[in-house]
Amino acid sequence: MVELASQQAGFLGTESVRDADGFGITITYWSSEEAISAWKANVEHLAAQDMGRCEWYEHYEVKVAKVERAYGKPLA
Repeated sequence: MVELASQQAGFLGTESVRDADGFGITITYWSSEEAISAWKANVEHLAAQDMGRCEWYEHYEVKVAKVERAYGKPLA
């Protein structure tokens, strides 16, 4: 899905992490609400969402948030 998302207009990047038990979080960054809506409506993404709900995930949450600012110390 990341490869497909990266081909969508407005895609800015992604971050993903999983622990040893498989619990994880994936964050995707988009340039606008319109870009998010277009990604949500993508046919291949819709099929993956259906598979996720039916077969892959016991639980999931989707949160849409606006990043106002981000900063930190780069990894050495």
